[in-house]
Amino acid sequence: MTYLAHTANLQLAGFAFATVGWILSSITTGLVQWRVWHVANTTIITSGIAWIGIWRSCFFSDILISSSLKTMYCQEFSVNDSFLPREIFVAQGLMLVAVILGAIGKVTAVCALRNVYQGISPGTQIVKWFIAGGVLNVAAGVCILIPVAWNFYSVVHNLGITFPSTFFMPTNPLAQDVGAAIPVGIVSAILMILSGTFFLCYKLPARPALKVHPLGTEEGYISDDWNVSSKHTFPSKSCSSVHSSLNQMPYCNGISNDAFELSEYL
Repeated sequence: MTYLAHTANLQLAGFAFATVGWILSSITTGLVQWRVWHVANTTIITSGIAWIGIWRSCFFSDILISSSLKTMYCQEFSVNDSFLPREIFVAQGLMLVAVILGAIGKVTAVCALRNVYQGISPGTQIVKWFIAGGVLNVAAGVCILIPVAWNFYSVVHNLGITFPSTFFMPTNPLAQDVGAAIPVGIVSAILMILSGTFFLCYKLPARPALKVHPLGTEEGYISDDWNVSSKHTFPSKSCSSVHSSLNQMPYCNGISNDAFELSEYL
């Protein structure tokens, strides 16, 4: 079987990128710091800062929660909440899809690399595994990039959210900043797309064409009595002279190999 371990160095690096990217995508999905709001009324939101994620909103409050506990007050979102803007609603679905696609892409990459280093399946199957993993990882990266870019747009344009009264959140903030989830999501998307591209670049090594040139019957051959044709004998020196000059055993009854001939006999 063809040795293929040296052909997957780039794909091994892609698997490392995919692993880091998938972990970062999972972290991005769970972070609440997608959008950081600065509010004017600090009666309830005593810190003056609230964090908006794709699953909940949180802030510190000395009224709703004891100030000695230093615990966040959080309200979770639901897919049935009609007040959610489109960028958050889309982010919930696409981030989950990205995590699932990334996990499946990692599994296919593991199968491909296992076949490469252990030679379990034919080369065509290895290419198919890498193509599947590359497509899944690129799709996961795109799914991450869309909600991250959309929420970044909302932060830049200071767009508000119509929260119900039970959330104790204002409709529009004084200002808002980019939370930690957005840069982490951008890095995650880049790593996933890079890893998918590396997987798609895999190619099997080209097999060199083996050419066999059989010896023609007219060129010279070994006869039954171990004599050779005149083409393969010494042109000017006899066996006795060669024996006397080299002080070796006579080799008259063998085929002369040009690679071992002395220059004086060439």
